[in-house]
Amino acid sequence: MGLQARQLYLNLPVKDLNKSVEFFSKIGFEFNAQFTDENATCMVINENTFVMLLVEDFFKTFTKKDISDTAKNTEVIVAISADSREQVDEIVNKALDAGGKSSNDPTDHGFMYGWSFQDLDGHLWEVSYMDESAFGQEN
Repeated sequence: MGLQARQLYLNLPVKDLNKSVEFFSKIGFEFNAQFTDENATCMVINENTFVMLLVEDFFKTFTKKDISDTAKNTEVIVAISADSREQVDEIVNKALDAGGKSSNDPTDHGFMYGWSFQDLDGHLWEVSYMDESAFGQEN
């Protein structure tokens, strides 16, 4: 078997760390206080997946490249799974209520349902539910 990383840390630049924490808290995400200071915070997606929200000036210390202008460009789409169609709607509606922007209209492919939003810094978040029973079970 090929490489199997134990954990994933996605790093995203943010303009205002406190506003970003407030935004994602309203959606329902939690943060690891051990990895939080005035420059960064660690948002917990699950026990092995984390999003590091880094103040732009601090983010710049990790790269020689320019930070993407999310009003014009997209470098990444963060895709997360939900447990149901209803949870997809709940997550996106909470994001919109917390000040996020709509990204795409909901898409329904029968076995898969998704909807997306933009966070306060313009990063794209895709939330989807897949009905795995539609694929059947092999013995």
